[in-house]
Amino acid sequence: LDENTGPDNFLRHAFKLEVGSDDWKSLAAGFVASFERMGELTDASRRTQDRNAPLGDDEAQAVTLATFSNEPDTDFSLPQNLAWAEGIIARWKDRVGDAAADIPVVVGGEELRGDRSEKVCHDPSRPRVVVGRYRQASMDDVDRALACARKDPSGWRSLGEGERGEVLARAALELRRARGDLMGAALADGGKVLTESDPEVSEAIDFVQFYAASARSLNALPTVDVRPLGVVVVVPPWNFPIAIPAGGVAAGLAAGNTVILKPASNTVLVAWELCQAFWRAGVPKEALQFVPCAGATGGARLVASQEADAVILTGGTDTALRMLEATPDMHLLAETGGKNATVVTAMSDREQAIKHVVQSAFGHAGQKCSATSLLVLEGEVYDDPKFKETLSDAVRSIRVGSAWDLDTRMGPVVTPPSGDLERGLKELEEGESWAVLPEQSHDNPCLVTPGVKWGTRPGSYTHMTEFFGPVLAVMRADDIHHAIDLVNQTGYGLTSGLESLDEREREEWTESIRAGNLYLNRGTTGAIVERQPFGGVGKSAFGPGIKAGGPSYVAQLMTFSDVSESASAPRELESPALAELRRALEAHPDTDAVLGPEVRSRIAGAMHSYDVRYYAEFGRAHDRQRLVGQDNFRRYRPVPTVRVRVHEDDDAFEIFARVMAARVAACRVNVSTAPGHTSPAVTFLDELTAGWAAFVEFVEETDEELAALVEARQVERLRYARPERVPTVVRRALGDSGIYIADRPVLAEGRIELLWYMTEQSVSDEYHRYGNLGARTGEARSAVQ
Repeated sequence: LDENTGPDNFLRHAFKLEVGSDDWKSLAAGFVASFERMGELTDASRRTQDRNAPLGDDEAQAVTLATFSNEPDTDFSLPQNLAWAEGIIARWKDRVGDAAADIPVVVGGEELRGDRSEKVCHDPSRPRVVVGRYRQASMDDVDRALACARKDPSGWRSLGEGERGEVLARAALELRRARGDLMGAALADGGKVLTESDPEVSEAIDFVQFYAASARSLNALPTVDVRPLGVVVVVPPWNFPIAIPAGGVAAGLAAGNTVILKPASNTVLVAWELCQAFWRAGVPKEALQFVPCAGATGGARLVASQEADAVILTGGTDTALRMLEATPDMHLLAETGGKNATVVTAMSDREQAIKHVVQSAFGHAGQKCSATSLLVLEGEVYDDPKFKETLSDAVRSIRVGSAWDLDTRMGPVVTPPSGDLERGLKELEEGESWAVLPEQSHDNPCLVTPGVKWGTRPGSYTHMTEFFGPVLAVMRADDIHHAIDLVNQTGYGLTSGLESLDEREREEWTESIRAGNLYLNRGTTGAIVERQPFGGVGKSAFGPGIKAGGPSYVAQLMTFSDVSESASAPRELESPALAELRRALEAHPDTDAVLGPEVRSRIAGAMHSYDVRYYAEFGRAHDRQRLVGQDNFRRYRPVPTVRVRVHEDDDAFEIFARVMAARVAACRVNVSTAPGHTSPAVTFLDELTAGWAAFVEFVEETDEELAALVEARQVERLRYARPERVPTVVRRALGDSGIYIADRPVLAEGRIELLWYMTEQSVSDEYHRYGNLGARTGEARSAVQ
C-alpha cells in the first residue's frame, strides 16, 4: 500500500492523469530513466557467503567493545552452503565403530589413555551406534589437573592482556575453520540438526571475541589493579555442547585464568573438537585441560577443591544447590533451570504468536534452557477454537526424525525420556487433556513427537516443574495481571515472552515479570552475544546476576584492588542520596575526627565514581547495536534489599562505601551488626543518614540469627567486605538457600563495586510489523547488512 501510493507510482495519479500534463511528463521521464539504468543491474546474488571458502590467517583480528560485531550464521538457502552441509553429513556419518574418535584425558599437557575407564558416545539418532570412545579421568588425574592449573607452568596468567588477546583472536579463527566439524560432532553425539548447531558456532566465536574485548576494557580501568582470579572449572551442559563450553572457556582464559573443562558426559566428542580448536590457536594444553569424568566422583572432587577459584556451571537448580551445600564457600556462577512461559493476550497477532511459540517450545526438541514450556493464554484466546486448532496443526506439522536427514526439523532427545520428562509426556493431571498427543518411536526411544497439554491448572506439577523436552502446557489467565502472577509463581526466572500489540500490556509485563531475558513479539530462544546477554534470576541463577555475553561477565573471574583515588573534583552529584550524604559530611563538625582525612578523601572519591558510573552505565538501558525493527536493551535492576554485614575488622571506608553503593543503586539497605558491636563509623553513618528514612535500617543480630534469615530466604543479598570475614554458619546457610553473598573487597571504583548491588536484564522487542516500522521509520538505526 505504501509503495503503490508513493509519489513515483502511477496509481497515485491514475484517476486524474492526462496526456501531456506535468504528472504525465514526470512519470514518463521516470520510466525512461529507469529503463536506461537496466544495464547497470546484475542478476548475480547479492549474498555471496560460501562456507567452503578457505580462511586466511589474516582474518584473526582482535576487536574492541566498540568494533565488535556478531558472527553471521550460515545461509542455508545458498546452493554452495547446502552442498557444504551435505558434506558435513557425508564426512561424519560413517565415523562409527572402529572409525569413531578415540578421546583422551588431557592433563598437564599430556594426552592420557591407558589404565583408565573407557566410555562410549552414542548417536541419539542411531542409539546403538558408537560415535566416540573416551577415557574417564581418575581421581589422581583430577588432582594433577588442579595442581597443574594452580602452578600454571605455561605462564598463561603472567601473559599480558594483549598477548592473551592475540591468542584468543586466533582461537576465534580456528572456530570458524572448525564450524563444520563442530556441527558434525554435535549431530553425531548430541542429536542436533545442523540448523540448530550452526548458530552455536557463531555464538562460540562471538564469546571468544567479545570476552577478549571485555577483558581489555576492564584492564584499562585506571583506578584499579586487575589480576586473574586463578583457576576456573567449567562444567557445561549437553544441550548446547558448542556455545556454552566455549563461552565458559573463553571467559576464563580472557580474564587470564587457567581453565579445566569437565565436559558433559553426553557430548564429550563435541567438547573434544572444541578444545582442539583452542589448542591449535596457541592456548597451552596446561592452560586449558580436558578432564572428562563422572559427575558424582571426579566431577564432585573437581568443583569442591579449594584449588578451584571459580566454578562456571550450566545445569539443574538442584545440582547447584547440592554443590553449594557440599562446598559453601564455592565461588559458583551458575545458569540453572527455567520454567519459561509465553503470555498471549487478546491484543496479540495470534498467527504470529503461534509461529513464535512453536519454534520456542520445540526447537532442539524442547531441550533448551530458554525453551517455552508454559503457554499462558488470556481467556478470549484460550476459548478461541480456531487458535487451539491452528496451534495444534502447527505442532503436528513439525517433521520429527533423524538429525542426519536435512529435512528434519526436530531431531531426537539426547537420551530416552525418563523422570520428570517421561511423566510430563505420559501423564495428565486433573483438568488437562491432550491437544496434541506425543508419540514415542518404537524403533528409536529418543525420537518423540511434540505434545501439547491443554488446561494445566495453577500450582500443579506441570505448572511448576521443568520438563526439558518436547511438551508444552497451556494455561488460562483472566487478564495480563493474572498471567504475570501465574508466570512468577514458578520461582524460576530465565526467559519469558509476551505476545501483545497493546503498549499498556507491554509496559505492565516488562516491569512486573521476574525473568532475566524478556522477549516481546518474538521467540524466547536464540539469545545473541552482546545483543541479548543471557542469564536468569530466582531459581534460574546462582551468583551476582551478571549475564553471559555481557560486558561485565569476565569481571567475575578477575580480582580488583584500588590503586588510586577516583577523581573527586567538586561537582554536583546526580544521585540525591549521595548529594545529601555529602552535604551532611561537609556540615558535620566531627567528620574529620571520626573518619580521618584519608578515609574522608576515599569516601569522596568513591562518591564521585559511584555517581558517574551509575548514570553512565548502571542507571540507563543500553542498545549499542540498534537493529532496524528490533530493540535490544541491556539494563540493570537493583536488588530490592541489600544486607550490609559489618564485621569487627571492617574499617570506616568499607562500611560507608557499601551503604553508598547500595543507595546509589536504588536498593534498600539493612546495616547489620552483631549485638554489642560498637563502631564509631556505624554510629556516625546512622546519624548522617537520618534523612534516608525507610531506605536504610540499622539492625542488630547474631551470626546465627543472620544465618537463619538466609536459610529462610528472607535476605535477598548479603554484602560482606571480604571473603574471610564471612562466618561458616552463614556460608552453610547459603547452601540451603542459594542466596548470593557478595564478598569481594570493597572498591572506590564504581564500575566494579556497583555490580554487587544489581542484576542484569535483557529486553528484546520486535517492534516492526511484517517489516513496517510505523511511527519509528525515521529513527537512526544501524545499516541493514
